[in-house]
Amino acid sequence: MKPGALVLDFGGVVTRTLFETHALTERRLGLAPGTLTWRGPFDPASDPLWRDMQADKISERDYWVVRTREVGALVGEQWDRMDTFVQRARGDDMDKTIRPEAVSALERAKAAGHKLAVLSNELDLFYGTELRHRLPVMKLLDVVVDATYTGILKPDARAYALCAQQLGLPPAACVFVDDQLRNVEGAQRAGMQAVHLDVAQPAAAFARALALLGVRDDAGAQPR
Repeated sequence: MKPGALVLDFGGVVTRTLFETHALTERRLGLAPGTLTWRGPFDPASDPLWRDMQADKISERDYWVVRTREVGALVGEQWDRMDTFVQRARGDDMDKTIRPEAVSALERAKAAGHKLAVLSNELDLFYGTELRHRLPVMKLLDVVVDATYTGILKPDARAYALCAQQLGLPPAACVFVDDQLRNVEGAQRAGMQAVHLDVAQPAAAFARALALLGVRDDAGAQPR
């Protein structure tokens, strides 16, 4: 088996989405249960702003700027930075938001001899610069490519090319996982194998990604 790489988006793939942790956010911010009603991919019909983002009328960053300001207003503050939202909403509870399926997939891929990377549009922009030092899962990674600094946002083909270059691998040897379909399609156009993570069923995406890398399943069988 030739070495490859498992490449993950961060928000929504390595971590649970903010949509999934409304209860945690409400507790930390002192908001009444049920205050946060926007549900994004879990209930697109009730989230017009999410539908606008999916239709490319606004960017993902635009979506979160609006939500950041809304939540800040709920606690009587003016928030203009997404990292303020994330750090206030999750704070020291960040470990609780990590997807165990993501950690397992990274550990299994690494044990099989593959490289590991995160390719994110806004890792430090949204989560702050201290996150890399706080989360054990980040220590597994060989490469982090963050558009906070590169300025190259997925699905721009250059983002995927840069990640593959830093990994020292051809794009075809990389398996990319993202919860945004546009970014999955961008990876495919850039020559990577790619898997769309359905946030309602994340385990299936990681299983598919490991199979594409040729990593044996939990029972020890070689994926077909």
